[in-house]
Amino acid sequence: MANNRGRRRRFGSVRQLASGRWQARYRDPNTGQLRSAEETYATKTDAEVALTHIEADITRGQWSDPDAGKVRFGEYATAWLKDRKLAARSRERNESVIRLHLLPTFGERPLSSITTAQVRAWRTACLTQTGEPTVVKAYQIMRAILNTAVDDELIRRNPCRIKGADRYDVPERPVLSVAEVLAVADAIDPRYRLLVLLAAFSGLRFGELASLRRRDVDTDAAALMVRRSQAELQTGELLDKAPKSSAGVRPVAFPTELLPDVKRHLDAYAGRGRDGHVFLGPQGGRLRRSNFRDDWIGARKKAGVTANVHFHDLRHTGNTLAASGASLRELMTRMGHSTPRAALIYQHMVNGRDREIADGLGSMIRKVRGDVDS
Repeated sequence: MANNRGRRRRFGSVRQLASGRWQARYRDPNTGQLRSAEETYATKTDAEVALTHIEADITRGQWSDPDAGKVRFGEYATAWLKDRKLAARSRERNESVIRLHLLPTFGERPLSSITTAQVRAWRTACLTQTGEPTVVKAYQIMRAILNTAVDDELIRRNPCRIKGADRYDVPERPVLSVAEVLAVADAIDPRYRLLVLLAAFSGLRFGELASLRRRDVDTDAAALMVRRSQAELQTGELLDKAPKSSAGVRPVAFPTELLPDVKRHLDAYAGRGRDGHVFLGPQGGRLRRSNFRDDWIGARKKAGVTANVHFHDLRHTGNTLAASGASLRELMTRMGHSTPRAALIYQHMVNGRDREIADGLGSMIRKVRGDVDS
């Protein structure tokens, strides 16, 4: 029988502790310092097997510092957000989601201690307390944070592995008829009439409409140039931000049937000068959702339109109406969802198919107005 007395291990060492359990020790491949395995073992054989696995991980380049994952989630999430290049409103939203929905559960936990089961339990609890869109957003942010932790080699695997947790089914929004759009426009405060008409028949978002300046309105071509979008921070501060992509900067034709409304509005309600805002609040200040909401609800009720309709549904309405005469790419370009360069859009779209799409919407307006007048 071979005598193994005095034989030394090629990698690491094991020793028995006063408790009777066995400890595995090895040299940190990064620092060369002696370190102990994360746990102790019942037998010497178990400790030696653990050393074999550690050696294999180091050889394959898969070893990670066990202490790295001891960074607390809250501390890491704060640094992660600080390092992101985000618009002010997006940064504010992400910070709010992290603070309200992630830190209460995971803030003090080490990154390496977070498990898929814990994430699943957190998500289930959140769904009983808040809406699914908020929970989906929180899950997406947490997954992004922990993906970065994997890249930083602080953890080996992202525990956010719940199938379907990163999305939800958006309920179908209502579509107004042309007659309903015109009825709401007739019922609302005259200073907001054009806001309703352009939301429906140009498909612009509220923020894009609120940031329009006089110089963005081309009455000769019956077109709007979208260059920016208004955002409102939680502090109440308003700012104009650049679109998320180059596709957001675009010209959008509107039906020539709206030209009288456009000219009347510019004469009566828009700010002064080329940089004057097209839409202003009731006291002449910047238009805000808060100082428009009551007017929208009142006009909607007066026009007999269902209470489930939001102002943003006018964009959905315009999208749906325009789809009857537009290809998918044309529609995406009109709505600011495509990726062509802004210069190419401006050069080719205003006098091309986008004008035909707007003219198609105009024919719908003429038909309804003719039915009303007859």
